[in-house]
Amino acid sequence: MQFKRSLSAALFAAAALAAATTPATAQSRDSLGRLVVTVADQTQAVLPDATVIVTAQREGAPVAPMTATTSKIGAAVFENLEQGRYTIQAEFQGFEPATIRDVRVRAGDNRRTVILQLPRRDEEVTVARDKQSSAMDPKGSAFSTILTREQIEALPDDPDEMEAVLKAMSPPGSTIRVDGFTGGRLPPKAQIRSIRLPRLDTFAAQNHGGMGGALFIDIMTMPGAGPMRGSIDFNFLDDAFNARNAMTRQKGDEQLKQYGLSLSGTIKPNKTSFSLNAGGASQYFSSNLLAVLPNNIVLARALPQPQDRLNFSGRLDHALNAQHAVRLSFDRASAEMENQGVGEYNLPERAYSTESSTNMLRISENGPLGRRFFSESRLQLRWTDNEARSESEERTIRVNDAFAGGGAQMRGGRSDITFELASDLDYVRGAHSWRTGVMFEGGRYTSNDTSNYLGTYTFSSLADYEAGKPSVFTMRIGDPDVRYSYLQAAGYVQDDWRIARSLLLSGGVRYGYLTFVDDGVNLSPRFSLAWSPLKSGNLTVRGNYGYFYDWIAGDTYKQTLLVDGVRQRELNVRNPSYPEPGLIGTAPASNKYLWSQDLLLPNAHRASVGVDRALTPNMRVSASYHASWGRNLLRPRNLNAPVDGVRPDANYANVVQLVSDADSTQQMLSLGWNLSLFNKRRTFVFANYTFGNARTNTGGPFSLLANGDDLEAEWGPTGGDARHRLSASFNTQPIRDLSVMINTSWRSATPYNITTGGDDNGDGVFNDRPDGVGRNSARGSGQFDLGGRLSYAIGIGKRAAAAGAGGGGATQVVMVGGGGGAMAAGFGGGAADARFRIEFYISGQNLLNVTNHMGYSGVKTSPLFGHPAAAGMARRLQVGMRFGF
Repeated sequence: MQFKRSLSAALFAAAALAAATTPATAQSRDSLGRLVVTVADQTQAVLPDATVIVTAQREGAPVAPMTATTSKIGAAVFENLEQGRYTIQAEFQGFEPATIRDVRVRAGDNRRTVILQLPRRDEEVTVARDKQSSAMDPKGSAFSTILTREQIEALPDDPDEMEAVLKAMSPPGSTIRVDGFTGGRLPPKAQIRSIRLPRLDTFAAQNHGGMGGALFIDIMTMPGAGPMRGSIDFNFLDDAFNARNAMTRQKGDEQLKQYGLSLSGTIKPNKTSFSLNAGGASQYFSSNLLAVLPNNIVLARALPQPQDRLNFSGRLDHALNAQHAVRLSFDRASAEMENQGVGEYNLPERAYSTESSTNMLRISENGPLGRRFFSESRLQLRWTDNEARSESEERTIRVNDAFAGGGAQMRGGRSDITFELASDLDYVRGAHSWRTGVMFEGGRYTSNDTSNYLGTYTFSSLADYEAGKPSVFTMRIGDPDVRYSYLQAAGYVQDDWRIARSLLLSGGVRYGYLTFVDDGVNLSPRFSLAWSPLKSGNLTVRGNYGYFYDWIAGDTYKQTLLVDGVRQRELNVRNPSYPEPGLIGTAPASNKYLWSQDLLLPNAHRASVGVDRALTPNMRVSASYHASWGRNLLRPRNLNAPVDGVRPDANYANVVQLVSDADSTQQMLSLGWNLSLFNKRRTFVFANYTFGNARTNTGGPFSLLANGDDLEAEWGPTGGDARHRLSASFNTQPIRDLSVMINTSWRSATPYNITTGGDDNGDGVFNDRPDGVGRNSARGSGQFDLGGRLSYAIGIGKRAAAAGAGGGGATQVVMVGGGGGAMAAGFGGGAADARFRIEFYISGQNLLNVTNHMGYSGVKTSPLFGHPAAAGMARRLQVGMRFGF
């Protein structure tokens, strides 16, 4: 039936490779190979009954070609091929034929996918898709970096560390997207099929992107198609392998025991496949404490923070017919963390514990509808629970940038249920490729989490603390229970118009709606122009303009519901008595926060231009310039700020109203280079450099201005404004089954604020700056990291020929030269062809043990003024083993 639409095109086309095969008999000679060719169209939907011709490339007498027809799931199989190089030709009525030369066939399974393109008909003249057209494809290799299997293997095994590394390798502001979904934890590394890093915004109307644009780190996972496979992972870390943090006198206690299990395979050939992953970790790392107590007593030590994590994921891929399939996945992750909130200035009694769980259900499908339509839809349901509790229930004592003692004052939790529903429809006609779609996101939030319910004394300096003279006492009282829901929706339409063989013009518009605000007209036009002047397709020039709006976070709305002066009150008492504030029988002034229906969604004008050049078949360079001008950013306006020390309304302290009149600017120049050598050493190198600056006049929705309501005086660098960023990666295989990867990243210093340490304007907030000092005017020090991974794989036994595979989804295929055997997920080298594989590896971060200072104090009354309060991770080594079959 037409309503049955196929899975993700890339997943389905590759799964068809495995699904087309039937159990094969043992080969008569170990030297023979088996080639599976899948034929698909440019949407990645497979083409049944296509003709495939395979011809051996040999000197001397001509060799008769071999011909086969693809099955109903698009695969043609050629058995008993001698090792060597072959030419593949594929044809299908209504499509341009394709030829691929120098496809290398080795012993065992070899797989290749051939993409056929629809012709563009203009006045009866057929123009075939060529290298120029491919160079302008927004999803192509121009302006993006696709990680190889070896590079993926060299990433950290811990999902959180992997996410940090991927973001360090990408431009600032990049967002991770897994199988088209944002949010949630990364999948296990063994489940990842491909990773694409961005280097330039695509500015497509289909990408919401927010004010940060549409920079996505796209991760595609693989189903369990093919013969039954599995792996067992274990990795271990101990402080005996690690270096001492530079900010502590003794090495902190650190240990990690992490394990993982995976199993995947076919349930019903040509129909259903599955994959299961489970894992967990028990660890404790140490944060560093640097606090100054009265009499100049300095505490500098490491504080362990234990964590226990469990995760499970399951996925089912089911082919409804030759072109349509569905994918269903479920993920659960839970964590228990202790000793949170300690370190830097926070003493051990400030510790609190958290328990959290996240469950995620995802359903996705896509595929052709007739000859010219292609649809893609996805649904995600996510429900989370979080709870926190303080280790001690005591009033908090805080001396600005000296020490903080007493209880953490955190209790309660929150439960969220959210959904994401999106559907896209493509239509191709002549020189135009139209796409339209809708997106709905929403959820319901229930929380009773609260903080500062016993009160906090804040002292401007150690001298004031010793004299018993606090500057302010704050406390939150009232009912913390709050419930709210929200809905945000968007719709778009865009057209990619191929004006000429070398020129592509894209234009579109996006509309957005958010229930929190009355700003109902949020139109976002986007335009892109791509030009590939060379017939070789080795040069691409692209220019973009887009108007982007951003959603307002639900937590911002929650704050105005919670602290409204009725449900909860936030007491703010200046110059209180000590050690008791003397509140009994009184009604001190309270802060309150106001939501305004007149708010506008934050937005930005963004423009970029870039050049991508293929210098050789294996080497590319790129350069791009990006500029952004943000408007209608959120910031607070204090309607009850003191005037000559007196509040206009004595019944309240700060009355904070959200307004949307702040601005920002950003400029960024990015340079990229990558080299891929598909030789026996399989060497891959890439490097990215970014120069930029970002300025704004707001610190966030509830960050009160230091100088009344003077926005002009608040202009300064953003907190993440690192002028220079550099990342590079090198991967090679010096000998068979031995892989080496080195990656490095560096960024220049980020800014921090200089404050007097006192509450000079009497608003109860300690953000007052000295006269003539701008916001974020000081800078700390740069950050550098050199990491690496060394692994060696051992193969045992001979892998049997591939059996029948399941339908619905993609099987992982890694090509060496022009062909090569299929690799099991998570393994590389010659050991991948063995029946059983054992891999041993050691990985490390900050191998040079560079001290990366952070947390600089900008409080002039602090004994640590101008000095760092913390340092980044010292050298850390991790060893592991993986067994697979």
